[in-house]
Amino acid sequence: MKTIIFIGTNKSGSSREAIRAAERLGYFTVLFTNNEKQIKQRKEYVDVHEMIFVDTTNLASMRKEIRTLLTKGNVVMTIVSFVDSNVARALKLCEEFCPNGTSSDAVDIMENKARTRASLREFPFSPRFITIHPKAKLEPSIIEPLPGFPLIVKSSSSTGSKDVLRAANLEELKQHIRKFTEKDPNESIIIEEFIEGDQYLVEAVVHDREIQIAGVIRQEITYGKRFIITGYGVLAIVPKQLNDSIMEVLNTIIAKFDIRNGALHLEMRLTKNGWRLIEINPRISGGAMNNMLKAAFGFDLVEETLKLYLGEMPSLVQKQRNFVFTQYVIIEQKGILERVTGKKRARKSPGVVEVYVKPRKGTLLTPPLSMGHRYAYVIAKGTTLEMAESLAKKAAEEIQFHLKQ
Repeated sequence: MKTIIFIGTNKSGSSREAIRAAERLGYFTVLFTNNEKQIKQRKEYVDVHEMIFVDTTNLASMRKEIRTLLTKGNVVMTIVSFVDSNVARALKLCEEFCPNGTSSDAVDIMENKARTRASLREFPFSPRFITIHPKAKLEPSIIEPLPGFPLIVKSSSSTGSKDVLRAANLEELKQHIRKFTEKDPNESIIIEEFIEGDQYLVEAVVHDREIQIAGVIRQEITYGKRFIITGYGVLAIVPKQLNDSIMEVLNTIIAKFDIRNGALHLEMRLTKNGWRLIEINPRISGGAMNNMLKAAFGFDLVEETLKLYLGEMPSLVQKQRNFVFTQYVIIEQKGILERVTGKKRARKSPGVVEVYVKPRKGTLLTPPLSMGHRYAYVIAKGTTLEMAESLAKKAAEEIQFHLKQ
């Protein structure tokens, strides 16, 4: 039977929707997971036809499981991942068992923030930065190439805002570096200039070196202990000048990394001197991204990405054009969730396309230290981006988390 192997998934969001899309396309779905909770909740993953508990950081262990599947008669069509840090491993295995014209080399670079920065150092969209070893002594002279405080400090493998911190002075900078060193004494640390400007996310796929932009999304950032994206506004119409400047950055990156086929998203800030690249990830964004693009344009990006990795041509033809805004809900105090109210009212609110609430009763909720600490979202559409944003925010206000301190 024609099989797609997925390496890792979240319970919801783009990675889970990719599995559902594979089932919808008629493939036998196999999930490699190292998450014991998913094994215990096996019945909740009805779209996963076979779930295999394996160390997803160990290529040899996964090779063994793939060979077992082959001996049982599974015809492995592709091996993919839509989850941080698993994308390169999935492509490495795909190159061995079911080559499809993709390369893991570029993904290896993109999964390492220090290598990404070094590779793109020469281009004007690259922020000023330095990379230091965590054991190096931080002298004031080291940061002289940078424009001054505030500065951004991040680990080389940072994902989902977990290891991205803002330093207002030298003492804070030293504290952040000590924290990263304690967490991983061998992980390189990036120190870079803080970029002012509106932040945008660009979703794209590359087929035979041709770029298709799936969406341009303006991001709303909430500043607390971390930089948390709490709002996403999908531009139904992208001004030509903006689109051309984005394509220029994308073309440069595709050429530099020699990407023939693949999916990626960029986070960039638009400054008075043009774009500055915040980060690149070799996959579609997680969370509600697939559903908000579907609400905006009518295509299913994870399904089209799967087609890409199956050797087919993806199609991002817009079947509709709506302005869409997604409002995430975070909390300000820590506590045990007793109940959630307002979900039905939010769903019945004008313009609302989807309401999703993540945690169950009894879950410990905290103020956000990563993107994983966003506990609900509302997707709404409107005739303008301002209308979509207003409708999403108003509906999101209906959702209340009642906590036991």
